[in-house]
Amino acid sequence: MKLSTGMTVSIHSYKHNKKLHRVWKKSVVLYQDQHMLVTGNNRTKVIECDGRSWHTKEPAICYFYADLWFNIIGMLKRDGVYFYCNLSSPYLYDGEAIKYIDYDLDIKVFPDGSYVLLDEKEYQAHQGSMCYSEEIQEIILSQIEVLKQRIERKEKPFDLSDIKLYYDNYKSMTKK
Repeated sequence: MKLSTGMTVSIHSYKHNKKLHRVWKKSVVLYQDQHMLVTGNNRTKVIECDGRSWHTKEPAICYFYADLWFNIIGMLKRDGVYFYCNLSSPYLYDGEAIKYIDYDLDIKVFPDGSYVLLDEKEYQAHQGSMCYSEEIQEIILSQIEVLKQRIERKEKPFDLSDIKLYYDNYKSMTKK
């Protein structure tokens, strides 16, 4: 089964050791081409690996890439758009869910364009315990730089030119 615009899918995040890390129950496909997949959700249920669950608080537009080692979640909050960027494997869709491997490191981008690198201790710990190869480590470190450059240059989606359009699209699709 292929992804199509308007389709509702779940998102599965795994760790390098192949263990399921987190599940977002529902996200709506807004756009897809050979390089990128965009989904939207709002107040979706999230299930953690330990069984705890919670619901997202605000609308989010999620950007997944077929050839980049990160994904980007744009959260539309009252005081502006915040981005949460996960260093991760490129996504795949296997008919069950959108799937990727989470490599711990995250970059949080604030509405003013400033950003901070998060979870460095978690990355250091998992680098050893999950045996990240030299190749994976090099990819992750180089992709952090790619991501920082995109943030600093305000490249899509950080320029905000399409996130509100995707959100309007999401709202119209979910009204039906």
